[in-house]
Amino acid sequence: MASAAGETGKKRAIRSFVRRSGRLTASQQRAIESLWPVYGIEFRPKRLDLDQIFGRAAPRVLEIGFGNGDTLVRQAASDPDLDFLGVEVHEPGIGHCLIRARETGVANLRLIRHDAIEVLESQLPPQSLSRINLYFPDPWPKKRHHKRRIVSPAFVALCAERLVPGGTMHIATDWAEYAGHIDEVFGDSHRFRCAERRKHAGDRPLDRPMTKFERRGLRQGHEIVDWRFERVA
Repeated sequence: MASAAGETGKKRAIRSFVRRSGRLTASQQRAIESLWPVYGIEFRPKRLDLDQIFGRAAPRVLEIGFGNGDTLVRQAASDPDLDFLGVEVHEPGIGHCLIRARETGVANLRLIRHDAIEVLESQLPPQSLSRINLYFPDPWPKKRHHKRRIVSPAFVALCAERLVPGGTMHIATDWAEYAGHIDEVFGDSHRFRCAERRKHAGDRPLDRPMTKFERRGLRQGHEIVDWRFERVA
């Protein structure tokens, strides 16, 4: 939602997403009803005790906007020594992710259904993450919508506060103009250094599985750009 003053005069935050009212399938609805108590974390503006939630102390990975969850579940299944948090707002994707989590039997995965910025600000403690994944965020290509882009100086600073020193942030996009924007924002930050930047045609993803949005971009003839940024101590 664009920033605007409501009847109370309170200014609404600019969102990097639009809540789509996609239809839940019957199986997705059943998955949310039966599996959310197992994998779901309700949003509350209070710091989470992640050791208690996962039942152990382990490095934690956050994926922002996990879409249908296939990539997130695959990573959780392949790295059982890590704990994975996924944040998404769209219920059909959450339902699909829960189905995949049940099929693979992963225990090191939890989901939050809320705005990722508010989750980072209110729920995740400082230096609680070893890695943040941001795969193919909405590029908001029209100039008047650039203010909606999630990658901003404030977002980068917030992510730095939540990562441990030496922690990493992995980003991928298939939009060339957005890639230039990401280079500029991170280039202006003293909290990160670019450890690797990789251009490819879908054949060299950087420490991640291929995603649905990546395949769509490749069909449109887009080039993929991957980054690994390291949090400077």
